[in-house]
Amino acid sequence: MIESVFDILLCALIVGVALAAVLGPRLFSSVVFFIVYGLFLSVAWTHLGAFDVALAEAAIGAGLTGVLLVAAVSRLDRLGVKEPAPAPPVARVTSALAAGGLSGALVLALWSLDPDGTGLAPVVEANLHASGVRNPVTAVLLNFRAYDTLIESVVLLVALVGVWSIADERHWGGEPGLRQHARPDGVLATFGRLLPPLGLLVGVYIVWTGTDDPGGAFQGGTILAAVWLLLAMAGLSDAPAITRRRLRLAVIAGPGVFLAVAAAGAVGGGFLVLPTEYAKPLIQEIEAGLALSIAATLALLVLGPPQRGPR
Repeated sequence: MIESVFDILLCALIVGVALAAVLGPRLFSSVVFFIVYGLFLSVAWTHLGAFDVALAEAAIGAGLTGVLLVAAVSRLDRLGVKEPAPAPPVARVTSALAAGGLSGALVLALWSLDPDGTGLAPVVEANLHASGVRNPVTAVLLNFRAYDTLIESVVLLVALVGVWSIADERHWGGEPGLRQHARPDGVLATFGRLLPPLGLLVGVYIVWTGTDDPGGAFQGGTILAAVWLLLAMAGLSDAPAITRRRLRLAVIAGPGVFLAVAAAGAVGGGFLVLPTEYAKPLIQEIEAGLALSIAATLALLVLGPPQRGPR
């Protein structure tokens, strides 16, 4: 009974916050409700036992995406761009009908599923021993359907190149973002000194434990990106110029290692085919490279295009 009440309340909160994010009168309030929406989704995924998805939603969906949206609103404010006027009633009604139709189609699709069906879980469990890891999510993402994850890592790289491409010509090759200043005795500077060691430890652990327990490169890489951003916001570390060789190597490390392993598999039997006896160390190498690239790429996406010329 108590669990049913909790489920109903949680669903009501998710729907309510989603409506507030969509119907909010101001951009900033909509962004805040979007972040809260992501946090409620993380609670829902945790309640369903999908801990990997919950970690990803909290770190990337609510955390990083929320920061990107806040940065975008702040940039619009600095540029003096006024908020757009509300959409006309016809556009709102059309959007509502489209969203309602999509929601109805999803409900019908779920309703048509076999209530006793187990999906692909038994197939994954039956072949888990051949994946080299004990976490079924990692087995799917980095072994059984690794090409999806490979494409995602390349998409992140392309997104970063797109952000850099909008830089002013006089700033090209310089440092991304604006230089941050914080009071040496302020709260932000204090957090900048205390939290990064803990964040670094947690991020590395999340990456390492992803082969056997909930975690992985995307979740751990997001935490490591947050550590770098906190140092930058506290004025304790400045972003390097985008022409720095080490920075570019960090950005391409994940896709590079992934493609190298894929090519080696093609020679030995098939593209992205991992030999069972070497699967775990190969997956750990891919995860380490991806975590480094994800951390660097996400932090650079938040910092934005170069806004200071090279020194």
